[in-house]
Amino acid sequence: MPKQAPIGLIGLAVMGENLALNIESKGFPIAVFNRTVEKVDALLAGRARGKRFIGAHTMADFTAALERPRRLILMVKAGAPVDDMIEQVLPHIEAGDIVIDGGNSFFQDTRRRHDALKVRGIHFIGSGVSGGEEGALRGPSLMPGGPREAYDRIRPVWEKIAAQVDDGPCCAYIGPDGAGHFVKMVHNGIEYGDMQLIAESYDILRQALGLEPPRLAEIFGEWNRGLLASYLIEITAKIFERKDDDAGDGWLVDAILDAAGQKGTGKWMSQVALDLGVAIPTVNAAVEARLMSADKEARVRASRTLAGPKGGKAAAADAKGLVDAVRDALYASKICSYAQGLAMMQAASREYKWGLDLGEIARIWKGGCIIRAQFLDLIKAAYRKSPDLPGLIHDPHFRDWVGKAQAPWRRVVRVAQELGVPVPAMSASLAYYDSVRAARLPQNLTQAQRDFFGAHTYERVDKPGKGPFHTEWVESIAEEKAAAARAVGRPAPAGKPAKKAAPRGKKK
Repeated sequence: MPKQAPIGLIGLAVMGENLALNIESKGFPIAVFNRTVEKVDALLAGRARGKRFIGAHTMADFTAALERPRRLILMVKAGAPVDDMIEQVLPHIEAGDIVIDGGNSFFQDTRRRHDALKVRGIHFIGSGVSGGEEGALRGPSLMPGGPREAYDRIRPVWEKIAAQVDDGPCCAYIGPDGAGHFVKMVHNGIEYGDMQLIAESYDILRQALGLEPPRLAEIFGEWNRGLLASYLIEITAKIFERKDDDAGDGWLVDAILDAAGQKGTGKWMSQVALDLGVAIPTVNAAVEARLMSADKEARVRASRTLAGPKGGKAAAADAKGLVDAVRDALYASKICSYAQGLAMMQAASREYKWGLDLGEIARIWKGGCIIRAQFLDLIKAAYRKSPDLPGLIHDPHFRDWVGKAQAPWRRVVRVAQELGVPVPAMSASLAYYDSVRAARLPQNLTQAQRDFFGAHTYERVDKPGKGPFHTEWVESIAEEKAAAARAVGRPAPAGKPAKKAAPRGKKK
């Protein structure tokens, strides 16, 4: 058993334990510590028996077991537990050491911790770790952000333990301070969108065509051999194959309560997108769909009293080719969802000066992570060819494909609406596409309304750069102002319907 290890890990829940086993299996002895020390003993007596592990019962023993400069990974719950653990570690480490947060921390917390530890000369890395417990054990997708020189010192470990694909390890330096955790947050938001779009596709096929799980398993299995090939489509096919052992003759998917949980990363993405001024309607719809699903009791009550469209199956004419139409609608919606996530990363890269490489990020998502999919190669190629691409939907391949898929996409949304099947994410993706391609949107009316009730001003299409302009929309208001001016001996306002004006009032 080694006396010291090149790296250590704190937090032996499922993800932490599996990541530690992964690290040791790749040739790196590892020291481990857990707040509940019984977990350390259980690991060493169980899955780590005979392996190059050093178990510690105190923080002092743990840090003493690490080669200097120390490299230690925190795999604890996001939020206050990370701060608490850092406070416990600090008295036992020194300048030049590296602390790595491998949890799902909010990127602004990572930026704050990075700055606080930098003052002490300690390097802080926030690394996204995607792939669940299986990925942690066999090879995750890793998204490290922080000081470049610190990443270079953990790089041999990180690249070795990451999932390996045809063009290298699913790991790359993302950028400074909180960049890694930001990209992991976007990854998780896209995951929300993917899962909701798949769920809506299943719902349409089930309700419109009355397809049973065995047939759905065949369809999703076929899709997984084509352009939709991905981890989520693959496991969906397997889910439909599983019989319900408790019920005897039913299917397990039908026995599962339709109320989805969430851990917050999708919600974070929605909140941060608003701060950055980026539209991500598909992810927002996916988050809201989970919120709607959670209120099961209210939905059951409403189902007894709120009327919907009559009939529950698509007409024979509509049914023909609907499976293929749903496939195309799912893929087109998925493209729009990824386009939104990539646009958000572009905005954050500008805001925080991170220099994110979107092509490389797409590459490291090809293996290990939950959203790994065949079409990530196409995204990688799009951004390698045009790093400043204004949006994924503008890449010639994706532009042409989505343009041709419009008819089946619109058909699926129409069928769902006619049958009363909610498809919030698929509808949001279609609305996003229609908004992106619209030369003119109705927000000219919105601006007129804002100027009417709050004098917020507007710009004119025929006088670019000459504004802002303001209009006295109600004649009586103009007359009142003129009368008031005459009463104090001032010249009356000219009363022009549109004039240049400085913004007044609080903007909304």
